[in-house]
Amino acid sequence: MNWLCLLVLLATCGLAHGTWDNCGGLCGYRSVSYDYGAAAYQYGHYGMTRVVGGTGAREASWPWLVSLHHAWIPGTGHMCGGSLIHSQWVLTAAHCFDDVSNISLVYVMIGATQLSHPGPGAQIRYVKQLRTHQYYNNKNMKNDIALLELDYPVLCSPYIQLACVPDFTLRVSELVYCFVAGWGATSARASTSSDLLQEAPVHLIDLKLCNSSEWYSGEIHSSNVCAGYPQGFIDTCQGDSGGPLMCKDNIAAYYWVVGVTSWGEGCARAKHPGVYTSTQHFYDWILAEMAASPYGSAS
Repeated sequence: MNWLCLLVLLATCGLAHGTWDNCGGLCGYRSVSYDYGAAAYQYGHYGMTRVVGGTGAREASWPWLVSLHHAWIPGTGHMCGGSLIHSQWVLTAAHCFDDVSNISLVYVMIGATQLSHPGPGAQIRYVKQLRTHQYYNNKNMKNDIALLELDYPVLCSPYIQLACVPDFTLRVSELVYCFVAGWGATSARASTSSDLLQEAPVHLIDLKLCNSSEWYSGEIHSSNVCAGYPQGFIDTCQGDSGGPLMCKDNIAAYYWVVGVTSWGEGCARAKHPGVYTSTQHFYDWILAEMAASPYGSAS
């Protein structure tokens, strides 16, 4: 893709940092002030809590995080997570739809922290179309990425803002302060998802180490990102799929969605951290799919 085409796509889809499309602001910023500096990240707010699904998040803490619901799922209906990357597009995992035969039964809750009491800042949208990666393989989880086009654009607010997706110029491996969040299970054996959004700090893990014989032994692809801890303890779990792996920019105050929660062996096991689909690797695919929508983008 030449630079002229890329610039046209960026302008059309509103994915570049510094634009929110019709949301009228910057992507990746948290509207409420949170201090996740080195002290809070290592010792403060999180302490030494053993987290699987995460600790309870404060309201509007991750304003691009969305919950995908299915009408047939009991309780809150939560199915998977996702990230709002455009006023009419959600980034998520392809495997979330392996068993979904009717996309019209799926809807998206945006701007909520507690699913049973989403509050006045939440909005609901239905799915106009699902676009999974054309080479997605549910056997080895390669190309586990998908986009949802919403039936009409969301309205941005302090509760709803857009995520930033990195292009190839960002040195993702150098990012230090990273987090995961979702409504997934809070323990490996839990049978239900969490009603309250959970969050947890994680570290990016070198792919070679993650793919070594004592870890995932060759199951990791070059299009993956590993994050967690060698000793386990903190990890995403069932129900967090499709949600974001987020890292703060090393210079500015905004966050990048660098991964989509894909899979892992168990939850929070030693030497088996969470495996994520690299958004940077699929940056061009995301732009192309949004621009190629037969319905047209929100812009």
